[in-house]
Amino acid sequence: MADDKPQAAALPQGRFTGRADFQQLVRDALACAAREGWSEIIVSDASFEDWPLGERAVTESLLAWSAGGRRCTLLACSYEAVLRRHARFATWRRTWSHIIEARACSFADPLELPSAIWSPGWVLQRLDPERSNGYSGSEPQRRVLLRESLQEWLQKSAPSFPATTLGL
Repeated sequence: MADDKPQAAALPQGRFTGRADFQQLVRDALACAAREGWSEIIVSDASFEDWPLGERAVTESLLAWSAGGRRCTLLACSYEAVLRRHARFATWRRTWSHIIEARACSFADPLELPSAIWSPGWVLQRLDPERSNGYSGSEPQRRVLLRESLQEWLQKSAPSFPATTLGL
């Protein structure tokens, strides 16, 4: 019955404009990841400040996605806004730290670091994070180009956003 299962291709394809559209695409992508059991996700943004990560529906989607054999990579310039604005997400990250790798490029220009979600079957990328304009799609070339860009940034990054803070 795998043919009855919705595919990432069912997610919107093409350009999007504005913060509301972007945030809805993030919600839809993470819900789709949970439904389809995406094996890997890379989520990247300078700060994640205007992402809907702290919303109950988003953390419920992430919780449903967090099954065995899954992998999530986070990439940011800084995670201060995540800790300040997205408490539910920070709690989910602590709980599932064994499948989440958080990395930071603190030296990066916030406008150069990709604002994106990458998965093996679908991508979302804001080309203009200030206006929340970009594209989403499942075309192979689009997925490969974004993956290559993210890999370059990940190679320059360092571990960050620890799941726990150990005191002395």
